[in-house]
Amino acid sequence: MDKQRVPEQVEDILIIGGGPAGYTAGLYAARARMKTLMIEGESTVSQITVTDLIENYPGLPEGVNGFDLRERFRAQADAFGLRRVAGDVTAIAPVSWGGTAGWRVTAGGTTYDTLAVIVAAGANWRRLGVPGEAEFIGRGVSYCATCDGPFYRNRDVVVVGGGNTAVQEALYLTRFARQVTLVHRRERLRAAGVLPERAFAHPKIAFAWNSVVQAVEGKDFVEGIRIQNVRNPAEVRVIPAEGVFVFIGLTPNTDLLAGIADRDPNGYVRVDPDMRTSAPGIFACGDCIQKLLRQVITACGDGATAAYAAQLYIEDLKGEAY
Repeated sequence: MDKQRVPEQVEDILIIGGGPAGYTAGLYAARARMKTLMIEGESTVSQITVTDLIENYPGLPEGVNGFDLRERFRAQADAFGLRRVAGDVTAIAPVSWGGTAGWRVTAGGTTYDTLAVIVAAGANWRRLGVPGEAEFIGRGVSYCATCDGPFYRNRDVVVVGGGNTAVQEALYLTRFARQVTLVHRRERLRAAGVLPERAFAHPKIAFAWNSVVQAVEGKDFVEGIRIQNVRNPAEVRVIPAEGVFVFIGLTPNTDLLAGIADRDPNGYVRVDPDMRTSAPGIFACGDCIQKLLRQVITACGDGATAAYAAQLYIEDLKGEAY
């Protein structure tokens, strides 16, 4: 690489996203003395910040609030010199300086040039896509029990989903709600470990098995949901509820990589074991990549790998490889 041709303001590594994967990547990159900038989403937040309790993160047997853990990540990365700006990334485009390839990232009307990009943009909760869902968001429909649970003290609520998050959030809602009905399309939970045991044993949790939501109903606010039995479609009933909490999976925030890096049919970025995408100089990690398990600890491992792989890529680009 001709160092004279690359402008001084060009970053070594630019990280998109401020969750566990992004902050771990920032920690490792900054600690390796890479010139590193993180762009945190301005209109979105990391899922970890709305997680009430994380009790399976090694070294913290007492459990930790997700927001607090993210703040620990932030403080540690900042201590090593990670620089941060806020903005929603709207575009990534290739750029070059005298034959040296890099990337130009646009966020909040500002452009940032970098030799390597680490995409740790995470994912958002998937919606049901049924009548009434969009209309009642903020008026009974929610995707965050930690955020909205306290509004439903002594009221009946519904949780839609059967995975770890759905069951964990249903258990959290029992702190406030009179009854929590968990609606799941199958006859057994997908959640693992102690979570199903806790749910089955809890007197406030009921189950609607083999059922899907047809509609969210109400006038000014949610009054109930209409569900259909998938084994007997003629069996349709309404569950009275003032709150509907939806946890049916994730949609990755990867549209910015459309036409740039390979994604699977669900939108998750395809990466190799070193978190390299199909686009040279772009790495991805955390909830936005195609992977088996999406947890805080796996996101951190992804972030560390992505940062180290990006470091090696840049050192090779600069002719400084060991």
